[in-house]
Amino acid sequence: MDEGYDLAVVGGGPGGYTAAIRAAQLGMRTVLVEREKLGGVCGNWGCIPSKAIIRSAEIYDLARRGESLGIVADGLRFDYERIVAHSREAADRVSRGVQTLMKKNRIDVVAGEGRIDGEHRLVVDGKDVVDAERILLAAGSAERLLPGIEVDPPRVMTSRELLADATLPASVVIVGGGAIGVEFGYVFSCLGVEVTIVELERHLLPGVDETIARELQRSFSKRKVTVKTQCAFASLESGESSVTVRVRGPKGEEAITAERCVVAVGRRPRAAELGLAEAGIAVDRGLVRVNDRYETSVPHILAIGDLIDSPPLAHVASSEGIAAVEIALGRRPPGRLDATRIPACVYCHPEVATIGRSEAQAKADGYDVRCGTFALRALGRAVASGDLEGMVKVVTDARTGELLGCHVIGGSATEVIAEAAMLMNLEGTIWDMAHTVHAHPTFAEGTMEAALNALGEGLSA
Repeated sequence: MDEGYDLAVVGGGPGGYTAAIRAAQLGMRTVLVEREKLGGVCGNWGCIPSKAIIRSAEIYDLARRGESLGIVADGLRFDYERIVAHSREAADRVSRGVQTLMKKNRIDVVAGEGRIDGEHRLVVDGKDVVDAERILLAAGSAERLLPGIEVDPPRVMTSRELLADATLPASVVIVGGGAIGVEFGYVFSCLGVEVTIVELERHLLPGVDETIARELQRSFSKRKVTVKTQCAFASLESGESSVTVRVRGPKGEEAITAERCVVAVGRRPRAAELGLAEAGIAVDRGLVRVNDRYETSVPHILAIGDLIDSPPLAHVASSEGIAAVEIALGRRPPGRLDATRIPACVYCHPEVATIGRSEAQAKADGYDVRCGTFALRALGRAVASGDLEGMVKVVTDARTGELLGCHVIGGSATEVIAEAAMLMNLEGTIWDMAHTVHAHPTFAEGTMEAALNALGEGLSA
């Protein structure tokens, strides 16, 4: 085993491999330690394979409903085994791409479980030793479970088991109405599965602006997806051919029986496996504590991504990995990413994308809030494509015109949100959004129209 690295990175997901590449670009001798395939959860068991499956479901659903657009698909069918196989091929391709990047940037890769064994040392699989001037922890997260739930495929699964399973149930109950639960609920509904989603909070996608979340629930109702909000998980019983989930809600306790249960209640940081306590690294409620240089309580050991109190998103981890390396080398001033300027996307249909504060959050923070909304059904692009669902909502400071948040549901929402992200990072205003000439016909015109409505200048409302 080579010794004397400038940087050792633990974790080969988006945060870890991006940090390793940036470090190598800046002249650091770098090693990356990964216990599984390069690409992390995102590339292998999250973002990439799930979006491949979502795309297949979307195409099938569009073809099935395409008669109004002149598309008649007699004898239309889908092959779920092939859908899953395609998703695994996509994941493998991404992983191979990361391997190529490691070779291109002359980054050593060590396979195994990395564990801290001193301020400048890692032990891999309990035997191999890696010495480095700095260590960057980017081990990511794992699926979270609730007390009383144990993974028991095929009856009870998390997203990881689900992505590897090539069989389709007749019915499913999804515990958790966040991004993962909503995305899989959409896929299953497209493919004819009877879907029930159980969510503890008042609406799907907790944390998303309530106007947008309610719009999504209406869309899911049209798809015959049963959504039970304000319902707490109570217990689970798994049988030979079905599973029964008991929940407590406004109407008391009820039992929901389905062929399968998918647990989608979020993720937990993989901090316990890293030897943090033995190394004296401070942890707060399971998250590694870092300063504005991404340094832990132990000098020269850094942490990013799902291990720390950041939004648990792949693009956040990537940006933090670059930031941590550049700050360490004096290439940028210290400072954490601003969570209010980070977009988040949900890839169901209609798509949901959001950045910044919701209306309620902005009011709670003391702003003089002014909002503008615009229904996408009034857009020429939406009418032409037959994709009429959705809306844009902008949240602004009435006094300064600062764009505090932008929330989109509908066609191309996950692409449209980039405009708001760019504007907020450039400290632009609602006037900039309203008076920028947008191409026609596009879904992006919805942001312009919502901004104009916020200013009382709307032309299409």
